Amino acid sequence: MTLAAFMNSEIIVGCVVIAFVALVTLVVLYNGLAVRRVRMANAFSQIDVQLRRRSDLIPNLIEVVKGYMQHERTTLEAVIRARGDVNAAAGEASAGNFGAIRALSTASMALGGALRGLFARIEAYPDLKASAQFLSLQEQLITTENRVAFARQAFNDAVMRYNEGVVTFPGNLVAGVFQFEQAELWTTSDDSRVVPSVRIS
Repeated sequence: MTLAAFMNSEIIVGCVVIAFVALVTLVVLYNGLAVRRVRMANAFSQIDVQLRRRSDLIPNLIEVVKGYMQHERTTLEAVIRARGDVNAAAGEASAGNFGAIRALSTASMALGGALRGLFARIEAYPDLKASAQFLSLQEQLITTENRVAFARQAFNDAVMRYNEGVVTFPGNLVAGVFQFEQAELWTTSDDSRVVPSVRIS
């Protein structure tokens, strides 16, 4: 084998090795981003489950309280309307549809505000506050609100890890080629962090 042939074979082997390493790196980076995106979607689905659970509890709550609160029609209608808005937004939302997530977050905050308004009005109805049905529903709602908060935190953690992969080198190169876009965090206003509750006499 001549020196030139040997050098050519070395160059070919070197190119093959470099191409193989580049391909493996690309696959590892792509799969890392894809896995983070799947985990983010799973975390979002946990929020969705808890929001649906809360939404399913509201008709029962309305049924229990409307017998006591016949003069609070506006308050009850605000809760029903806000629940409808959350259900509509939840139907549009997915982990990859960031505009819909923002709309769902806003609708969820509005429902939280409507529930806080309802619970504030319940203070004036001691018989309702003592009702076993109401107390059970209240406990379920508080538990669900806590689960929503935990699910939101898990989603935001998953979004943060995903975004780190999208913006850091060399993942940002792969993200750009394969159109992995940054995700938005689930945000809440300060007053929406208050769990709806009433004082039990």
